[in-house]
Amino acid sequence: MFEKLGHFVVGRRKAVLAGFILVLVISGSVGSLVFPRLSSGGYEDPASASARAQTYVSDTFHIKDPAIAITVDVGTRDLMDPTVVADVQSLEATLAAKATVTKVISYWSTGGAPSLESIDHHAGSLFVYTTDADPTTAADLAKAVQSEFDGTYKSLALYVGGSSTTYVAINSKISKDLAIAEGISIPLTFILLLFIFGGLISSAMPLVVGLSSILGTFLILYLISLFTGVSIFALNLTTGLGLGLGIDYSLLIVNRFREELHAGNSVEDSIVKTISTAGRTVFFSGVTVFVTLAAMMFFPLMFLKSFGYAGIGVVAMAVFGALLPLPAILALLGTRIDSFVVRKGAITPKAEGRWAQTARFVMRRPVGIVIVSLLILGTLAVPLKDIVFSQTDSRMLPASNKVAIANAVSLERFSGQAENPIYIVVPHASAAQTQLPNYVSAISRIKGIATVTDPQTTSDVAMFQATTPLSSRTNEAQDLITQLRAIPAPAGTLIGGAAAAYTDTQAGIQHALPWALGWIALSVLLLLFLFTGSIILPIKAVLLNVLSLSATIGFTSWIFIGGHMGWLVGTFTNVGSLDTGMVILTAVVVFALSMDYEVFLLSRIREEYEKSGNNQESVAIGMQRSARIITSAALLLAVVFAAFLTSGVTSIKLLGISVAFAVLLDATIVRALLVPALMRLFGDLNWWAPKPLKRFIIKH
Repeated sequence: MFEKLGHFVVGRRKAVLAGFILVLVISGSVGSLVFPRLSSGGYEDPASASARAQTYVSDTFHIKDPAIAITVDVGTRDLMDPTVVADVQSLEATLAAKATVTKVISYWSTGGAPSLESIDHHAGSLFVYTTDADPTTAADLAKAVQSEFDGTYKSLALYVGGSSTTYVAINSKISKDLAIAEGISIPLTFILLLFIFGGLISSAMPLVVGLSSILGTFLILYLISLFTGVSIFALNLTTGLGLGLGIDYSLLIVNRFREELHAGNSVEDSIVKTISTAGRTVFFSGVTVFVTLAAMMFFPLMFLKSFGYAGIGVVAMAVFGALLPLPAILALLGTRIDSFVVRKGAITPKAEGRWAQTARFVMRRPVGIVIVSLLILGTLAVPLKDIVFSQTDSRMLPASNKVAIANAVSLERFSGQAENPIYIVVPHASAAQTQLPNYVSAISRIKGIATVTDPQTTSDVAMFQATTPLSSRTNEAQDLITQLRAIPAPAGTLIGGAAAAYTDTQAGIQHALPWALGWIALSVLLLLFLFTGSIILPIKAVLLNVLSLSATIGFTSWIFIGGHMGWLVGTFTNVGSLDTGMVILTAVVVFALSMDYEVFLLSRIREEYEKSGNNQESVAIGMQRSARIITSAALLLAVVFAAFLTSGVTSIKLLGISVAFAVLLDATIVRALLVPALMRLFGDLNWWAPKPLKRFIIKH
């Protein structure tokens, strides 16, 4: 199959390249339309009890949460001071006159509702409702209101927050930060590529695969966004992983092409040999990474599903770029791939060098190396014992951001978050008439409940609201919802609202996690068996990746919960927990990249073992041929993701430092030390498999 593909690319190199350019133009033109369609939400489980409650709230009672929440600070004056009232009425009239605004309510327009009054009695809440409270559709209004009114209005001090304003702030910050990160990482990456590839022409090859994966994924995400929501955070994964895989696969293909040329083969034969060996490895690595990232599809959250969409898109397009346009360009360049030499030592592949020497050193003392390596990984994993999970909110923004300040002021100064109430829905009100008063009373007595409204009934459905001073996406709010649901309630009662949605989301993730982990473990074990022909190697690979991943998450917890290394990651609001979704994303991406490197290494070791039958020499030569590629790719990928540390959004910082640290840890402690040490300890048993299963092995 791959040999035929090699002949096809060589024979139609110009047509393949022309088709690639056409695909890039179409992908870039159409794919760019995805940016305004992306959402910063998607943290809720749409099949949960809270989602069903929200359906009753919106469809039966026609209640929508406000798109914009404004805290109106009157200073030392009385809230009902005539000047204050006049200024607030003017503000309400100005807001109500704006397009898409359906109503404006406030402490003053409701006649002094207690839930809208601050604890110190010197501030009141004002809510703006729109034709659609969806933050995505209310973005333009939120942006205009935040720009025009945040600060002062006549004699009032205003803090503009709320869901739509937060959505705008996060999207805007991520887009700007992404541009800054790319402005830093791309020049640094190109300088490193010059050093690693050794030539100006060859160092540009990762752009071929990187551009095809990034622009192609933008097109895929746009098409998906026509049918379902896509998170804006998918952009960071697309660019980071696209450049990373572009570097990985280009290094492998170009290095093997050079190796074949220096062995005396013609350009055409070198391309065919490269695709039939390195190309097969790229394809199999891509499949492994593809199925790993596809595990994100098991989770009910649009936020996590979006990473699945982006991940499988990036991998598919990166493999496409590495197997078609890249070899076509190499076929056209021929020996000119080594033109404009920057570092001559990187041009000629070496049969013997420091990586082979390192492998032999490790294999002379495998037990000691294994013990030391496991101690390092275990020490890094220790902070896992104190890890706490939650979901991020506006506190992921820099503390100096106006929206973060507005939402913090609301949390601090009001006893209940009236813009994010807890909704209690009783679908069969007539049958629950005798139970309802006692049920409402029981809820009001729960610690953490600030206010409870009287029930209202429509179409035999009763609904009442409760407020709490707790931030919705916290473990404290989750505990409160758990307590409320434990109270004996009328049959069919549903509890909704932001806090309940958060609780159900965490439960949905917990339910889906075993399925996702099972999918990853089984699919990776099967694929590695088919690729290596070994029972032992896939099991070792999965166990080593779990150890590496535990060390990475422990290190991340030490930084973002323990509050260490601020000099490196920059300032952020420490909420005492890690975002569940981002940890899962990091874990899946890190595991996928680790398997990527594992396939690279085992592919070359197996190739050498099939030639010589000598396990130790195969490991040494395989390390010499592939470890430089793995280490270089890890370094470049670390630079790409480390650039995310310049972001002001905590979740993006977490993604950046986690992936950068993980790939460097994997390329050093795991691939350079543990793998050769364990290969030495297991000897020829590394390649054992029951005879009946050997017929399923993919031939190299």
